[in-house]
Amino acid sequence: MNEPEQKKVVAIPATITVKAFSDALGLPVTQVMTELMKNGIFATINEEIDFDTASIITSDLGMEAVPSVESGDGEKPLTLEDMLDICAKEKESDKRLDPRAPIVTILGHVDHGKTTLLDTIRKASVATGEAGGITQHLGTYQVKKRGKLITFIDTPGHEAFSAMRKRGVSIADIAILVVAADDGVQKQTKEVITYLKERGLPIIVAINKVDKPDANIMRIKQELAENDILIEEWGGKILCSEISAKQNIGIDSLLENVILVAEVEEFSSDAKRSGLAVVLESHLDKQKGPVATTLVRTGTLKVGQDIIAGSVFGRIRRMENYAGKSIETAGPSTPAVIYGFGDTPKVNDVISVASGKASARSRSERVQTTAKSLIRAKSDEEGTDDIKRLPFVLKADVEGSLEAIEQILGTVTHEEVALEEISSGVGAITESDVKMAESAGAVIFGFNEEPTAVARRMAEKAGVPIETFGIIYKLVDRAKERLSELLPPETVRTDLGTLSVLAVFRTGKRDQIIGGRVGNGKISKGAKIDIRRGDEVVGKGVVANLQQNKQNAEEVGQGNECGVVFEGNAKVQEGDTLLAYREETRRRTL
Repeated sequence: MNEPEQKKVVAIPATITVKAFSDALGLPVTQVMTELMKNGIFATINEEIDFDTASIITSDLGMEAVPSVESGDGEKPLTLEDMLDICAKEKESDKRLDPRAPIVTILGHVDHGKTTLLDTIRKASVATGEAGGITQHLGTYQVKKRGKLITFIDTPGHEAFSAMRKRGVSIADIAILVVAADDGVQKQTKEVITYLKERGLPIIVAINKVDKPDANIMRIKQELAENDILIEEWGGKILCSEISAKQNIGIDSLLENVILVAEVEEFSSDAKRSGLAVVLESHLDKQKGPVATTLVRTGTLKVGQDIIAGSVFGRIRRMENYAGKSIETAGPSTPAVIYGFGDTPKVNDVISVASGKASARSRSERVQTTAKSLIRAKSDEEGTDDIKRLPFVLKADVEGSLEAIEQILGTVTHEEVALEEISSGVGAITESDVKMAESAGAVIFGFNEEPTAVARRMAEKAGVPIETFGIIYKLVDRAKERLSELLPPETVRTDLGTLSVLAVFRTGKRDQIIGGRVGNGKISKGAKIDIRRGDEVVGKGVVANLQQNKQNAEEVGQGNECGVVFEGNAKVQEGDTLLAYREETRRRTL
């Protein structure tokens, strides 16, 4: 028998223009565009398609697509806990270690001036880059004091980002606790203090906004003491700096305190071992590909090394320091931007040096399998309960934003309706996202990301809604609003008044003419009626017409006699009481 012909294997990046795709396949661009149109994708020669779409077209043309990523050997990736455990054992060993810069995180209540303090320290405009009062992305940078480096981690301060804030603490050596002199120790400040105590992290207090007219520094120190934060001048061991981040007052003193704590703690690590770094942020750059902002915790990373982070492999083809300058190596406590991953790693993924070449993993296969299983699970669940679900696809610009949004949406719960995430990812909204949303009947939410031109046209044709936002809480509010629309409306009854039936003047097939006196409240034309006989409601109806003194009336008040044309499913008798009411249908909210 003849051997089956080997399929041509084509390496395809995460996104590719139609022209570059046809070149990679070695086929005329017109043939490729025809295949795209057969799949309902109308893309021009210079527009980009994603890997999933390219993979389908490649298969249709008798070839096989693989992601164009560096490979490794499939070894088990390290977790954040693994890395911290390695660092702890390293410190306990007898091995001679190298001094390293302290890693500092700044924590405290929202609006107490953390971002402004960071801005003042690094002399860059961070505070003005916020949207909706929330620091949307993470970053890290270094400053020098007395010739010694200090590494700062920029963590979001809003309470919605508690998990991300704790992540910053887990890899930091020192925490600066910021408390506003004009506001005091707030609920979130207390939560931070509790967490810092649990972690056993060295604390430096920064009492901010001391220049404010209503600043009360002694009150702040008293409140701190009441929360088990005893500063040196009150007989404790915690250093305290009185500062004004906005006016650049006391910043030198604060940095001196950081150096003092670092000298006491003697932070060190093994710079000669293979580097271990944690991913603080990642995003997909259209020109540069996946980009990861990282912090080396121990060891040294070098350009050219094969690396692994979570399920993502790559080779370091370029590194930059916090100032954007190219570097060849990154040692302990060094912030580094890494280029060369095959896909965007997740926040908190630990980067380690791969010991050999691992086989490339197909991102397309992984995503498609996950989506199919989720949709299948959704179908299996239908009919098992009465919960209505809002399926959605979520795309964000960076992993940090994605994590924060998913964390907040995860808190949205209700007995009758639920959010159901079908897929999530970093980067532009692509045709694969649209296909997935169409299959699941889902809406696509984008944060700081827009659909590609091809995806937009596909969505319009398929009727897939795409909604994009620049502020996290607007996205969350819209998701809640869409979820509320699934709730059945509620009927609200408003009682108007009662009518004592004195006489029944005429009884027809469908109506009756009744005379009576309004006991309390009022009777209105068009009002709904309950017929009460004794203690029992025996029928229902409506006030078809209303007269007072033989004149038509819209309503008749308490104590007055009137004539009523009653239409209903039961016959009214003399001595009955009619209960008048209105019903209003209202849309419910979460």
